[in-house]
Amino acid sequence: MITYPQAAATPTPDPDEERRRIQTARLLAYRDDGPLVHALSGRLGKGLPPVPATLLALLAVAVITAIGLPDSGPMLLLPVLAVLVLVLPTAPRDHLGRLDWLTPPLLRGTEFLAIIAVGLAADAPKWLLFVLVYVVGYHTYDTVYRTRQSIWPPAWVFYAGLGWELRLLLIGVGAAFGWLTLVLALLTAYLFVLFAVESVTSWVRLDKASAQAGAEAEQDLEASPEDALEAATGEAEKA
Repeated sequence: MITYPQAAATPTPDPDEERRRIQTARLLAYRDDGPLVHALSGRLGKGLPPVPATLLALLAVAVITAIGLPDSGPMLLLPVLAVLVLVLPTAPRDHLGRLDWLTPPLLRGTEFLAIIAVGLAADAPKWLLFVLVYVVGYHTYDTVYRTRQSIWPPAWVFYAGLGWELRLLLIGVGAAFGWLTLVLALLTAYLFVLFAVESVTSWVRLDKASAQAGAEAEQDLEASPEDALEAATGEAEKA
């Protein structure tokens, strides 16, 4: 009896493991970590639990804001440093805890509160603060919507977008040296162009691919039985 070699069976991925992998990838994307976080995350050990640390950072910024910040000087870096010290060590965690889905909204709220607190203390234009918060918020919304459609933004966008940590550092240093309005203007313009162009380009590319796939499917449906038989025969002869 002739026996034929059997192809090696492809191992079926564990559904629970796959779900955990996707959940981790989504939450890490929603965090919007930048190059500094990625450079340091491997040196921070196991890291801190993300929800308690991020919530503590939010409370710290709120308390510092309530106490009051000077209108100039290095003390304007205090909210930024509080966020960095508390949130940076959470990067190595896998974000698979029951409440870890709260980390991205807590982190985004902390970032926005720190931007507004430093900006108002340094007397930056309020409309500029609003536009910056809107641009970063749009980027977050776009990331969430895309990943829910299983369309992942390219990794370079998160690096080019500087991440929450470098954005806050630039704002804090700019405020401390009295350059906040200029830093806000340049940062807002840069992020607006980056996020808008990348988002529009990606969605246009997706629409073109979807339209092309739809046209090919419609063409297949409209093909006559004779054409379909001829095409099948030709493919069989080539094989």
